[in-house]
Amino acid sequence: MDILNTPAVQGFIRLCDEGWRQGWHERNGGNLSYRLSEEDRAALVPLCPEEGAGEWAEIGAAVPALGGAWFLVTGSGKYFQNVSRDPADSLAVIELDAAGERYRVRWGLTGGGRPTSELPTHMMNHAVKLETTGGAHRVIYHCHPINLIALTFVLPLDDRTFTRELWETMTECPIVFPAGVGVLPWMVPGGREIAVASCEKMRRYDVLVWAHHGLFCSGTDFDTTFGLAHTVEKAAAIAVKVRSMVTARRQTISSDDLRTLARAFGVQLNDEFLN
Repeated sequence: MDILNTPAVQGFIRLCDEGWRQGWHERNGGNLSYRLSEEDRAALVPLCPEEGAGEWAEIGAAVPALGGAWFLVTGSGKYFQNVSRDPADSLAVIELDAAGERYRVRWGLTGGGRPTSELPTHMMNHAVKLETTGGAHRVIYHCHPINLIALTFVLPLDDRTFTRELWETMTECPIVFPAGVGVLPWMVPGGREIAVASCEKMRRYDVLVWAHHGLFCSGTDFDTTFGLAHTVEKAAAIAVKVRSMVTARRQTISSDDLRTLARAFGVQLNDEFLN
């Protein structure tokens, strides 16, 4: 089997394409990572011979819980629009060492380069999700949705305000992200500060708003993760339209409505945001 035809690589490429078509990845904006399952590894490892592996390099963070794991990641400086055109240049399969401190490229980045500059943030948050979801979550996705970013200039930058804005805007939102959304103030991308702050929030949420920057989210698979981002941005687009039409909404989805919705769909909403 050719590596490009494996389910993991095909799903990875599809998400990149969908994000590009949404307009969320200008130039080299955004990044994506996927922790390979045992099934994926069984398919990919034979196609990534050790004699072709790159040199070991520092991750920039210690993630012992991920020691020995393999990941698919986007490359630093690579464009999402080029992923489907030349995946071997745009993507990389990387292997972490047993200590979870270094990585090496086992496939990809044929034109040179290295994995995403947000690699420490991705790896640290993968470790958090490995712990908090029992290994169910495998995908971390960062993109730049226009309307969500716009809201970070007009809403208070706190979890409750953003969660209620989105929950009250579109009925599907409380079902798709019942825990709510976390919000971080503006921070320098790729640095340790934003990585640590994101880890703290990711213990409670699956989706974070990075003020004036974008969205950072996690899911069990490619479809679930993209669907989460898509739902958040669609609700943000509706909120932006409503705010451009009136100074105050005439009606909305109330707390009692949200409780009724939660019972109907069997989800547990974050009580902190209902009171």
